[in-house]
Amino acid sequence: MTRYMMPALAIIAGVGLAAAVPSIPQTARHLVGLPVSGPAEARPAAAATSPDAHGKDEKEGAHAEEGKIAMTDELIGAAGIKVSAVGGGALVSRVAASGVLAASQDRLARVTARVGGTVVEVRRSLGERVAKGDVLAVIESREIAEAKGEFLAASRTASLAESTLAREGRLWKQRISAEQDFLQARTTAEEVRIRVDLARQKLSALGLTEVEIVVLPRQPVASLQRLEVRAPITGQITARAAVLGAAVGGDTELFSVADLSTLWVEMAIPPRDLPSARQGQAVAVSGEGGSKGEGKLVFLSPLLDPETRSARGVAELANPDGAWRPGAFVTAHLATAEQKVDLLVPRDAIQEVEGEKVVFVRTAEGFEKREIAIGRKDSDRVEVVFGLEPGTEIAVGNAFALRAELAKSEASHSH
Repeated sequence: MTRYMMPALAIIAGVGLAAAVPSIPQTARHLVGLPVSGPAEARPAAAATSPDAHGKDEKEGAHAEEGKIAMTDELIGAAGIKVSAVGGGALVSRVAASGVLAASQDRLARVTARVGGTVVEVRRSLGERVAKGDVLAVIESREIAEAKGEFLAASRTASLAESTLAREGRLWKQRISAEQDFLQARTTAEEVRIRVDLARQKLSALGLTEVEIVVLPRQPVASLQRLEVRAPITGQITARAAVLGAAVGGDTELFSVADLSTLWVEMAIPPRDLPSARQGQAVAVSGEGGSKGEGKLVFLSPLLDPETRSARGVAELANPDGAWRPGAFVTAHLATAEQKVDLLVPRDAIQEVEGEKVVFVRTAEGFEKREIAIGRKDSDRVEVVFGLEPGTEIAVGNAFALRAELAKSEASHSH
C-alpha cells in the first residue's frame, strides 16, 4: 500500500463511521474530514421541538378535549344564554287535546242602545281600549226624555208631599187638624216615594248612572233627550256597529267590549281521554311559534257532542300581555300522572355532541361540557341519572349556541 492511498482509506472509513454513528462530536467530524452542521441547519430542528411550541400544542389539545368554552358575562348575556341551578321535581304525563282560543264569556260585553233613537255622537273607535264607565256614543231619544221627565215630575211631587206631611203632622200634634188629614197626607207621601223609586229604577235600566240621576234636576232641558252609552267593563272594543246619524232600536248592538287579559281555551276532549280530565286541573297550552302557557280547566261537559263524539272542555288562560289572540289554534295538554324525581333539567338544556348527551356547566371562565345519562322524561323536562349534582348551574336557554361554539373551536384546533 503506497503512502498516497492511506489518506483516502482514512476518509472512506470516517464517512462510514459517521453514517453508522451520527452522534459523533463535531470535533471528531472535523478531524476525519466530515462536514460540520452549522447553526443555520440546527435552528429549524430546535424550533420544531421548542418547549413553547410543545406547550402550546398540549394546551390547545387539552382545551378541545376538556370541552371548555371561555365566555365573559357580557358575551353570555349578548348570546341570550340563560343559566339556572338544577334540582328535583315531578315528571308529568299528559294527554293532548286540540283547542281554539276565544274571549272569556265572563269578560265579554255587548253594548246595546237600550232606547230607540238616533246616534248623534260616536266617541270611540274599533280597537280602542276603554275603561268601565267611559262614554262610547250618545243617542237622542224621545223615550229617554219621557223617562227623565217622569222622574223629575215624581221628584217634585214627592217634595210637595213631604212638606204637606210635615205640616199635617204638626197640626195633628197641636190638635188643630183631624188625624184623618194626617193619615191621608202620609199615605200620599208614601205613594209618591214609590213613584220616584220606580222612575229612578227605569232610568237606571236605561243606562243612567247614579251620579247622572242625582244631578238630573240641575241639568238643562235640552239635555233631557240625550243618553250617554257607556262601557260596562274595562277592555278593548272588538266590534263597532254605531254609525253617526243612524236610527237605532232598543236592542240594537252598538259595540262589543272584551277584556282579553284572560282567555278561554275551547277544547274537544275524546272519550278515551275523559278519565284523565277533571275540573280544576292544570292545563299546559302550546301554540304556534313555540308559545306556551299554563291554564286551568274550569268546565267539563257531562255530555258528548253528537257529531264529534267528544266532550267540550273550557280552560282559563292568563293573557296579561296580549300575546295570545282569540281565534288561534292551540294544543292543550292535560296532566294524567306525576312522578317525583331527584334531578330534572329542561329539554332545551340537553345537547348532543358526538353521539353523547351533554349539558354545559357554568364555570368561572365560561362553560364546560359535561356528559350525562338521562332517564325518564315528559314534554318539558328530562331526568338526569348520572353526571350532575343538585344545585349545579347549567345553561338552560340557548344552549345550542354553546354547542355551535364548541364545534367551531374544535374544528379550528384540528387544523
